[in-house]
Amino acid sequence: MNKEQAVSTKARLRKGDPVMIIAGGSGQSRPLIGKVGKVAGFSGDSRQRVLVEGLNMVTRHQKATAPGKPSGKVVKEAGIHISNLMYYVESLGRPVRLKYGKNDQGERARGYNNPETKKFVALDS
Repeated sequence: MNKEQAVSTKARLRKGDPVMIIAGGSGQSRPLIGKVGKVAGFSGDSRQRVLVEGLNMVTRHQKATAPGKPSGKVVKEAGIHISNLMYYVESLGRPVRLKYGKNDQGERARGYNNPETKKFVALDS
């Protein structure tokens, strides 16, 4: 698989998808459970870690590598394992499990089963 692709091999998440963190964080000092953000990218050899915009921020100390580059503290997103995330549907206000099914035209599409109506809802129509 090409490292430039913005899709995970193990899950159906894509770059730009809204996700909710369902596990992880460090208790009271840095709670993450229940927070919602967008997928910024994937990392790791098997694309199992997900970068979520604005969540799981860590501080790294940067050494000046060139005369024009500043040194100091750099705050950036750290990866979250893909098993700790679920696709978030704003209209339902809850996370759902993604699956592949048939859309209205009978084509294969990525979507989810609506928990209230039990019907398949295609995302990429």
